[in-house]
Parts: sequence; C-alpha cells; structure tokens
Amino acid sequence: MLITTQDKFEDYQITETLGMVRGNTIRARHVGKDIMAGLRGIVGGEITEYTKMIAESREQSLDRMIAQAEDMGADGVVCVRFTTSAIMQGSAELLAYGTAVRLQKNV
Repeated sequence: MLITTQDKFEDYQITETLGMVRGNTIRARHVGKDIMAGLRGIVGGEITEYTKMIAESREQSLDRMIAQAEDMGADGVVCVRFTTSAIMQGSAELLAYGTAVRLQKNV
C-alpha cells in the first residue's frame, strides 16, 4: 500500500478514486506516566512517555486507515492527514484520514 500526504504519486497515475478512508484511536493518560511526566516537567526535557503514546496512536490509526483502504481494493492513499481532538479530560482521539485510490505505474 502506497501512502502520501501529496495529492498524487510521481511514478503512478490514479486510475480510480474510491473514497475517503479513516482510522482512529482514543487513548487515555496513565496515572503512572503522569507522575513521571510531572517530574520531567519540573526538571525539563522531553516527556518520553507521552511521545511513545502518541507514536503508538499514530501507527494504530494509520494501520486502521490502511485496512479500510485494502477492504475497498485500493492500491494507495493520497492526501493523508492527521488530526487530534480531546474527548474528555485525560484522553484524546488521533484520527488519520485520506483518499483511497487505485493506481497504475507510469510507463
């Protein structure tokens, strides 16, 4: 599966647009991680617990978006974007979305 944030692939022609695909996940903060993050907030530096949580959320959202594109028979997804939103205090949604397409390699 080819994925890009651009609206096309240089080496491929889009032969069919299948529609929007998306994948999301909602994650809640963990009390133990909040304690470590609070300590890091005092001394400064990257909060690796949250960095790891967001990276895992991003991958899970992408995997779900790709699965939906594959179910539609897509070869690629163009115009991929990410967005986040607060769901409730201490949790957030990460959404990946794009347009599923069928591709043909340029000759």
